[in-house]
Amino acid sequence: MSEYPMIHRQQRYRAKRAAPRPHGFTLIELMVAMLLGLIVIAGVTSVFLAGQQSYRANEALGDVQDGSRIAFEMLARDLRGAGLTGCDTSSGRVANVLNSSTLWYADWNNALHGYDDASTDPALTGLTGAGAPVAGTSSVHVISTASTGVTVSWTPAPSSADFKISGTTTELNKGDLIMVCDFDHATILQITNYDNANVDVQHNSGSGVTPGNCVKDLGYPGPTPSTTCNGGGGNPYSFPGNSRVAKLTAVDWYIGVNPVGGGGRSLYRLNAVNSSGTVTATPEEMVRNVTNMQISYLQPPGTAFGTATGVTNWATVNAAQVTLTVQSTNQRASVNNAAPITRVFTSTTTVRNRVQ
Repeated sequence: MSEYPMIHRQQRYRAKRAAPRPHGFTLIELMVAMLLGLIVIAGVTSVFLAGQQSYRANEALGDVQDGSRIAFEMLARDLRGAGLTGCDTSSGRVANVLNSSTLWYADWNNALHGYDDASTDPALTGLTGAGAPVAGTSSVHVISTASTGVTVSWTPAPSSADFKISGTTTELNKGDLIMVCDFDHATILQITNYDNANVDVQHNSGSGVTPGNCVKDLGYPGPTPSTTCNGGGGNPYSFPGNSRVAKLTAVDWYIGVNPVGGGGRSLYRLNAVNSSGTVTATPEEMVRNVTNMQISYLQPPGTAFGTATGVTNWATVNAAQVTLTVQSTNQRASVNNAAPITRVFTSTTTVRNRVQ
């Protein structure tokens, strides 16, 4: 038997034993790899959470700023127009023939009137549940006029109970409170009937509207001896052609309880509107998460803003400084994810027709 096959077998055996054997990671290597992986994952998670928190905070700040901007824009629009008749009534000659001219929505002598505690505001009396005023926050009611796009075209007689307007309009209806004014004076009255086909506005007394007119005469000062209805007679007057006809607007701004629950608050606007011949006031939620409002007023000849209780003559107040506290909608937007972001904003608005 040849020795070569044996030699070949021995060589193959030695080569097989000399080849390195495959092996895996050691336990230490595996633990180091896992630790490095955890560090990388933790870093990525930290960056993700930081970005998420930054996004949440920026979104909340934008929410707060948008809320404050909207609130100030709408509130300032009403404040600027307080006592605006649209005619030159700087003499203060405004007659009021409504049955109850001391109602907040018809008290032209207090076209701008504020309260340091909204719960004492007579315009808000009786409001409960959603829209109820929050004690300790300010409120302010504002009376002004809004153009109807029509004017007086003809008045039959000084003692008549109607007048013609310059054209048809959808702005006027039975029960609307309006103001008619010219170069001599202005008169506040309630429409007792409106005929759009004949463009005829009627303002008789005792004609099924609330509060109604105590007299049909529109002259100044109205029922003698004052502008309030006290059983006295009226003063006849015919408003000439082109006399302005405007709807009376009356609103009350305040902080109220919103319908969300849990003590949520919003900025509300109480709006006096005509409802089937009766003037009613309905609260409207304007900006949610406005948690506080404080208003101070400037009464000449003073130069400093003061609280509502310090005002002695509301007819002379020519500016209001409003401070709003606004909260983000996201209730977990703070740094520790436990509370909403809250910011305080202040804006000053002048009453246009009371500044020179």
